[in-house]
Amino acid sequence: MKNKKIEANLSMIVSKTFSGLNANALKYLLPLWIAPLTGVMFRCVFAAAVFWIISLFWKQEKTTRREKITLFLLGAIGLYGFMFFYLIGVSKTTPVSSSLFSSLQPIWVFILSVIFLRERITAMKVIGIVIGLGGALLCIMTQKSDDLASDAFTGNMLCLLSSIAYAAYLIISNIVLGKVSSLNMLRYSFLGAAVSSLIVMAFTGFHGHLFSHFEWQPFLILMFVLIFPTTISYLLIPIGLKYLSTTLVALYGYIILIVATIVSLSIGQDRFSWYQMIAIALICSSVYFVEIAESKDKATVSK
Repeated sequence: MKNKKIEANLSMIVSKTFSGLNANALKYLLPLWIAPLTGVMFRCVFAAAVFWIISLFWKQEKTTRREKITLFLLGAIGLYGFMFFYLIGVSKTTPVSSSLFSSLQPIWVFILSVIFLRERITAMKVIGIVIGLGGALLCIMTQKSDDLASDAFTGNMLCLLSSIAYAAYLIISNIVLGKVSSLNMLRYSFLGAAVSSLIVMAFTGFHGHLFSHFEWQPFLILMFVLIFPTTISYLLIPIGLKYLSTTLVALYGYIILIVATIVSLSIGQDRFSWYQMIAIALICSSVYFVEIAESKDKATVSK
């Protein structure tokens, strides 16, 4: 089990590093080279195709009809909803701000667990939630729209919604993984997300400047997004979910924030802001409080 936990932690580090780079890659692509919803469609359809192809060469456990429907709906609503909000949000705000809201996922995991799973509430967890929401509010209220963020307020709100949707996806995935294999979960949930994306595309239409004015650099960046942050990253997440707590998996969102911040400031996709740094510090502190509180709860229960 110890080796499995090491493997799970390494999987999450690699997965979230790709996710951090994903924020910068998407900021480059959206909306200049490809429209956000077209980008969502590419991610969902590409990953679904890859997971189903892999399943042809990998012996799968039997999955009941009810489990298949549950996974399909999880993808069609939760996974697609996360990508829908996230890609539109990233196109309107900066990678650092979008990653800042991704770091709030442990807070949403706890709140949703309290509502639906009757998670125990403690004073320290409440303090953590208040601090985290204060950091989010600071970022939303102080960031102004400029040449790097066309509509910062809307983009930040959409990224906030995406983090809530992803937290719900994590909780349900963690429950489902106890009954089905990782690959079965991925192929049916991404199938659901792909179907949702194609339905939405039927109404919004396909918009991709890249494909009418082809250039190698944006094309290669798009392929990076499809292969690494989308396919490989999601293949690694179930490993983490299987052997680590849901909150700890969400806690790895810190890596997204660290990677996105370093890369964004290095290549000029964001500018240094004291308000943003304070918001990051508040959110990091809030997740620390929630995680420490959870650890103490588990220690108390084990006694």
